[in-house]
Amino acid sequence: MLTLRQLFLANNAQTTNFPLLLEFERAQGINLYDVEGKAYIDLISGIGVSNLGHSNLRVIAAIKNQVDKYMHLMVYGEYVQTPQVRFAEKLVSVLPDNLQSVYFVNSGAEAVEGALKLVKRFTGRSQILACQNSYHGSTHGALSVMGNEDFKQAYRPLLPGINFIEFNNTSHLDSITDQTACVIMETIQGEAGIRVPDFAYMQALRKRCDETGTLLILDEIQAAFGRTGKLFAFEHYGIVPDILLLAKALGGGMPIGAFVSSNNIMDAFKENPILGHITTFGGHPVCCAAGLAALEVLLDENLVEGVAEKEAIMRSLLVHPAIKQIRGKGLMLALELENFELNKKIIDRCIVNGVITDWFLHCDNSMRLAPPLIISSDEIRLACGVIVEAIGFYCN
Repeated sequence: MLTLRQLFLANNAQTTNFPLLLEFERAQGINLYDVEGKAYIDLISGIGVSNLGHSNLRVIAAIKNQVDKYMHLMVYGEYVQTPQVRFAEKLVSVLPDNLQSVYFVNSGAEAVEGALKLVKRFTGRSQILACQNSYHGSTHGALSVMGNEDFKQAYRPLLPGINFIEFNNTSHLDSITDQTACVIMETIQGEAGIRVPDFAYMQALRKRCDETGTLLILDEIQAAFGRTGKLFAFEHYGIVPDILLLAKALGGGMPIGAFVSSNNIMDAFKENPILGHITTFGGHPVCCAAGLAALEVLLDENLVEGVAEKEAIMRSLLVHPAIKQIRGKGLMLALELENFELNKKIIDRCIVNGVITDWFLHCDNSMRLAPPLIISSDEIRLACGVIVEAIGFYCN
């Protein structure tokens, strides 16, 4: 009889030739537990998803409560479904006034796809600007605005009319003209190795978009919901996007995405043609119930307030001559090392010693550090101790 791992390799589509092949039985708080009961600190939150940690009781209760009422009823946008309405109402209540219309989809990449369609429909323009080293997902449209040729060259031709500017380079903003439908940009670049923009750059970006009638799409699929020390990362920069992209932590562990805009912009989907964007499972009631509960926990427990202090503790502990730089904001950090080979050895040793970290698609010499926001000071010290020991094992 084949083992579960053998079946995984035989029947589940693979994305690399070297999956981690860790087999987990349960998860609680910041820990994942394998089939032998060994605990691993999840220092990447399932890649930015588990901001509340794992198995939050309020989220689980909300899921169970909704399952007992109903699950899928109809394609998105036709029936008035309480979980969708209440979740959208709560999201809008914590966003600026112009972000008042929420379109729920199934994932971050789908939020990107919907937003790209929306800007073309609303502006009547087709030119799109994205950033070098950006990451917005792997579907065709999202891949088209990815700023890394290594990951997209095998899938050309992609969407036409897309050009790239350098993130955080004010001189490149002149590329935004009255022919530009949108600039799509991560508020803080994730897969580029956590690149944080300057305040002046973000102000100039917003100003240039306003001058040219260009819509600004900010992708906060990784950065939102307290990850950077603000509920939304754009709050650090005194600007507001025309369209905001959300996913990952949005669902409290359940799969959901959203793009959020004004009623005026979103209404472009209602006619010429009608049903300008369609999704069967978008805004699934169970996922919306989970997302609403997760947002309420985040707010009720004031988890965002402790993020800056936890960042400071991590930075104070992650000290070693082999660490070239620590970049980021809040609990969205990148620890830069000499090269990928060293980084991978350290990551693998950390996993053996019970701490899960990772590298970045566009910056493989840097280690990803994005623990659940609920991580305690003692847990930070334990995890950072494992990382520093692993660095020392290879670099002393």
